[in-house]
Amino acid sequence: MAKIFQVSVRGALTRVVEPLARRLLRAGVSPNAVTVTGTAGCLVGALGFGARGQLVPAALIVTFFALTDLLDGTMARLRGRSSRFGAFLDSSMDRVADGAVFGAVTYLLATRGDHAGVAAALLSLVLGQLVSYVKARAEGLGMTCNVGIAERTERLIIVGVGGLFTGLGVGWALPAALWLLAALSLITVGQRIAHVYRQAQRSELGADA
Repeated sequence: MAKIFQVSVRGALTRVVEPLARRLLRAGVSPNAVTVTGTAGCLVGALGFGARGQLVPAALIVTFFALTDLLDGTMARLRGRSSRFGAFLDSSMDRVADGAVFGAVTYLLATRGDHAGVAAALLSLVLGQLVSYVKARAEGLGMTCNVGIAERTERLIIVGVGGLFTGLGVGWALPAALWLLAALSLITVGQRIAHVYRQAQRSELGADA
């Protein structure tokens, strides 16, 4: 059920993003430029607003620019080709943006004395990086790893929604979102490891046959 919901949400977002992707390509904008712009926007939202406690604008800015993670990939697909450097740049910029977002959240919660929230933010950061690493390592070994309940876009949207509600006065929303995110990230790591394990087992059985 969760996977069906995830696919339907991503499908709806892609239908919204695709017309914009086509317009940007016609205007001569490259996917790499969109990648860098998205990272810069996340940095502004996280460090310029989120770390200072201005959670409503921070959440709106970060959530908006998080969608560029879908936009640049859609542009590359519509263009009919993707570059190895583009994939490298996208992964590198994602790590920069994630570090800024969760670093800002950790700093803010620490200044407010919310130790449980700080723990959740740090867990979300570490597990989010592990989610990405497992996929990158699997692909480096020639296997696929496009599975998991909480990929990067979903993770940023969850923390963005939590930040938005906390900024609107629901103080527990951000810590709750972070604990939910930590749990979903841990599940995603497990899903990806299991997926890679099954591929490796099939490969070894095929080699022995």
